[in-house]
Amino acid sequence: MPQAEPGGAVIVFDGVCVLCNGWVGFLLRHDRRARYRYAAMQSDTGRDLLASHGLDPDDPASFLLVEQDVGNSPRISTDSDAIRRVLAGLGGGWCAAHVIALVPRRVRDAAYRWLARNRYRWFGRNEACSVPAPEHRQRFL
Repeated sequence: MPQAEPGGAVIVFDGVCVLCNGWVGFLLRHDRRARYRYAAMQSDTGRDLLASHGLDPDDPASFLLVEQDVGNSPRISTDSDAIRRVLAGLGGGWCAAHVIALVPRRVRDAAYRWLARNRYRWFGRNEACSVPAPEHRQRFL
């Protein structure tokens, strides 16, 4: 099973979701340290990561972040906590994303799940996972 490199992280995302692919594109542009690697939940790697962390690989509402700190076991985040940690992990002004934690998690996660349930209808869906640009290919598992 693939692991995040020490100090790095793996994001499992919905590879056919237009919104999710936009999110990954945003991260590729702003992740100057190349901290994040990506696995589409439709891939064997993405499915394995979801299942190994107790998430249903057939539930497209799942969003998983696996962070590997040096010398520690992986830190697992899902839903709104994962989004908050991903944004803060970009560094700089993005660390302000931690303010999201002031909203109770059940409220944040309910909003996340509402968006996740409606994302195909609102933003669309691709027929297949996108192929990353050559300069980003090594960041996809």
